[in-house]
Amino acid sequence: MERKQLPEFKKILEVEQAGAGRTPLQNRQNVGSERIADVLEEIWHTADRELPMANLGWYSGLLRNIRAALVGIKDDVFGACLCCRTTIGLRRLRAVPWTPLCIRCQEAADRNDAEILRSRSRG
Repeated sequence: MERKQLPEFKKILEVEQAGAGRTPLQNRQNVGSERIADVLEEIWHTADRELPMANLGWYSGLLRNIRAALVGIKDDVFGACLCCRTTIGLRRLRAVPWTPLCIRCQEAADRNDAEILRSRSRG
């Protein structure tokens, strides 16, 4: 990646960071637990609680990756795969600018292929 592209990615990441911070993370106080007498009602209540919890976890991870990408820009390591240290493709960065992994390492992570990831991180 060329240095002249960094301001473009920084702006995109800052916009995404602002958007991710306004989503369910602000409403986390609404995710609570209460005891309900009726078992069926408790099951429905639990299901209603699970989706916001899943969203909260997803948005937290997204925000963490966005912040890490912004630090990577500042530290001049943006666009390098955290696992194998190769340059992440420009098409992938344009699609997912906060991605910490190149496409090969992401595919291995999606398959939970820990051995491949370990061997790539050793270089």
